[in-house]
Amino acid sequence: MSVKWGVLGTANIAKGCTIPGMQLAGNCELYAIAGRDEAKVEDYKSKFGFAKGYTGYDKLLEDPEVMAVYIPLPNSLHKEWVLKALNAGKHVLCEKPMALNAEDAKEMFAAAKANNVLLMEAFAYLHSPYVASLKSDIESGIIGEVDFIETAFYTQGYVEDIRIHKALGGGAVYDLGCYCTTMILSLIDSEIDYVKADAEFNDDGADLFASAIMKFKNGARAAFNVGMIFNPGNDGRRDRLYIHGSKGTIVSDVEYNQSGRLTYTVLSSGREFHPTINAGQNYMLEIEQFGNCIEKGEAPHITPEFSIRNAEMLDAILSQMGY
Repeated sequence: MSVKWGVLGTANIAKGCTIPGMQLAGNCELYAIAGRDEAKVEDYKSKFGFAKGYTGYDKLLEDPEVMAVYIPLPNSLHKEWVLKALNAGKHVLCEKPMALNAEDAKEMFAAAKANNVLLMEAFAYLHSPYVASLKSDIESGIIGEVDFIETAFYTQGYVEDIRIHKALGGGAVYDLGCYCTTMILSLIDSEIDYVKADAEFNDDGADLFASAIMKFKNGARAAFNVGMIFNPGNDGRRDRLYIHGSKGTIVSDVEYNQSGRLTYTVLSSGREFHPTINAGQNYMLEIEQFGNCIEKGEAPHITPEFSIRNAEMLDAILSQMGY
């Protein structure tokens, strides 16, 4: 059996990442696409092979054949359409960041529970065996106890884009920083002690460059930098991840959300290791896992508790910044 999916919106991330992942997933049927522009809907329907196309989001939610809905809309619209989809009895996969604050996240998960459907936040990269390998090496004790994590995600500056408008939930922390915070929270199992953060804002009030440091109650520390800082029009992007432990260090320059043959470096006890992982397309892995949750009762890989914890961290960072 395959899950009949509806895609609520014709965003670029749907076109370039998630829908191609859906095409690769073994338990996914591309059933319906909805958008505000009829010509764009027809283009997606023809290009990707959707059975149905709807001009208007509500029409897709009214279709009884749609089992699960993927929502790639601007951040500011997530809550409205997640709640509508859940109340229509649909399972929902919502693009990150799912909520603009922790209270909204809690409300959404409560609605999912009330309607007896599933809700998962779409952090495709966290489904990768690359991240699983990092976690496994840390849990093995090869670098000892994690003392400090430093990570960064830099991309090009945007001229006209939903990601630079505050009213749409834009900014570097929401768009890029959520990768860093979820990576940190995946690798440090402790409550947050404190957060400090600062940022550079555009005239619209969205952060273009931001830095944060945090300490956890177990003594571990973490820091990240994110920014839309490279010249507009180039394809520049730089990501990094350093995990420092009491006995060694893990170094990764692999960009977030990559697939294929990936490697990182482990430095421990005077020796150097280079684990290599063959990672599938992360969006395919995400769609297949959520489909297994619906069909087979698997627990969502991105749990409500994790999403709420991450939203609380983002709240603290944005508050410190004065967003």
